[in-house]
Amino acid sequence: MFDRNRQWWLLCALSGVLGLTVLGETIVGVALPTIRTDLGMTQIASHWVVNAYLLTFTCFVALGGRLGDKLGHGLVFQSGAALFAVASLAAGLAPSGGILIAATAVQGIGAAVIFPASMAMVTASFPPEKRGTAFGMQTTVGGVFMSSGPLLGGLFSQVLSWRWIFLINLPIVLAIALVVLATWRPSDQQMRDSRGRFDLSGFATLFLGLVALVVFLMQGADWGWTSPTLLMLLVFGIVLMIVFFTVERRRPDPLIELDLLAIRTFTGGTISFFVFQFNKIAIFVFLAMYFQEKLGRSPVAAGLAVMIAILPTLVTSLITGRMTDRLGARVPLIFGYALNGAAVVAIGLLSVFESYWLVLLPLIIWGATLPPSSIPARQALMGAVPKDKHGQASGINLTVQMLGGTIGMALCGSILAATGSYQLVFLITGCLVLATIFVIWSMVERD
Repeated sequence: MFDRNRQWWLLCALSGVLGLTVLGETIVGVALPTIRTDLGMTQIASHWVVNAYLLTFTCFVALGGRLGDKLGHGLVFQSGAALFAVASLAAGLAPSGGILIAATAVQGIGAAVIFPASMAMVTASFPPEKRGTAFGMQTTVGGVFMSSGPLLGGLFSQVLSWRWIFLINLPIVLAIALVVLATWRPSDQQMRDSRGRFDLSGFATLFLGLVALVVFLMQGADWGWTSPTLLMLLVFGIVLMIVFFTVERRRPDPLIELDLLAIRTFTGGTISFFVFQFNKIAIFVFLAMYFQEKLGRSPVAAGLAVMIAILPTLVTSLITGRMTDRLGARVPLIFGYALNGAAVVAIGLLSVFESYWLVLLPLIIWGATLPPSSIPARQALMGAVPKDKHGQASGINLTVQMLGGTIGMALCGSILAATGSYQLVFLITGCLVLATIFVIWSMVERD
């Protein structure tokens, strides 16, 4: 490790951070049936293992970005990494479902802190002419982690123990933290933002409002949709979200700058990312469960199918980038959502035959169309906002994207609990993806 290659060592470590966050999306879903049996959890309770992580990530990621700006990205990164590691250890050793859910919620807070800090550190460490290469490397590493997650989850839960799904994070986080400690220089840090105060009121209303709404969606089938407690949560969540939007629009230094939503292309791209994450959760979690619970396949077989579906993204991501450069964002985005939505609908229709091999072909098409369903949207929404708003734009986009996964997990879980039909989960998801085409057509600009 020399000074001339220090930034590349740092990039490798920070790429591992992106890998860990996407690994959490793909590795746990395959193991949920095993976790549920081992800890004696109900179906709805086991879904909270995933959604507790997604929910806290969603709520804390904007605050994590603000903390990095004010306290320094290096300090915030190391603190978040320590929190993530401790939470992973607690999850791996959890004696009950309740402790496991609490541990994954804390894990989500740690991820929400380190993710924006890592993005800022890469930006500060590389000159503008090299940032494209740096972020491209991060995306590639993230793709490798994401594609290996389902198979690793299946192997751990079938051969060793599902607990290693969480314990494996410890050596990875330790290695990342040590490399960052050795390579991140104070001179690389940007000036800390000392203006204004933390928007604690905005954060509190966002957090409590989202928690109330997600609990309403998750527990509806279990508690009864007309339960007084559930209806109170619905009203409470709606009121708090109205308060959040009202407060944020009036603050000079808001947690989330909602004025950016007035830009049509930015809003259209952000909505597409909400659906994109909803779609991913439906496949990564519920299709993996379908393979095991309906088809009687092993965790390894379920993980292998999902992994095979993701592998084409390593090629189609390069093709999508070139298509977007030539045609603009709207055409490849519409193409991606049309093919992706059709593949999810086909999975739903074919799932009634309960055949592993029939579902595999549309699943591969689904995986291949993930890049054209995301890369053009990222380019469009970031290109639609002023350069000095890129940080806020990225924060809003990531918050809404993770919210899509949170709502997707809650809604699909409720549909499954109420009807017992995986087919309905996939058909509703596919129709939502196809409906997003109209949003893209009407809101995302051609160039």
